[in-house]
Amino acid sequence: MWTIKSFQELSTYELYTYLQLRVDVFVVEQSCPYPEIDGCDMDSYHLAYIENGELLSYARILPAGIKYNRISIGRVIVNKKARGRGLAKQLMEQAISFSSEKWPNGDIQLQAQTQLKHFYGTFGFEEISEEYNEDGIPHVDMLLHKF
Repeated sequence: MWTIKSFQELSTYELYTYLQLRVDVFVVEQSCPYPEIDGCDMDSYHLAYIENGELLSYARILPAGIKYNRISIGRVIVNKKARGRGLAKQLMEQAISFSSEKWPNGDIQLQAQTQLKHFYGTFGFEEISEEYNEDGIPHVDMLLHKF
């Protein structure tokens, strides 16, 4: 089941599971100590896929002006147990669809790990920066133009 909620709509249990998955993958699995809780969650929308009571996929959608001057999709993640099922593709489709409905014609920016730039390119995102190091991992900024 797909859900999308503002921070204020989240239960403490939902928030806990979202943060736990983010830390498990981005900090522990990727061996990347960085400030995962960055102050943006309270102004964001939280997209999740839950199956049999377990969080399998998650992304955070930020309105323009929070991280960038544009809408932003970040913290795109699939639980290790559910990888290979196409959930990342579905997650991005859901995030782009929500963003387009909520903010028609708003460009969407994201910060992609370089190894995933082709994946994001399949949705129409184009590189708008040179590769750079973010917390020890190569990244590029990407943009989806909505005309």
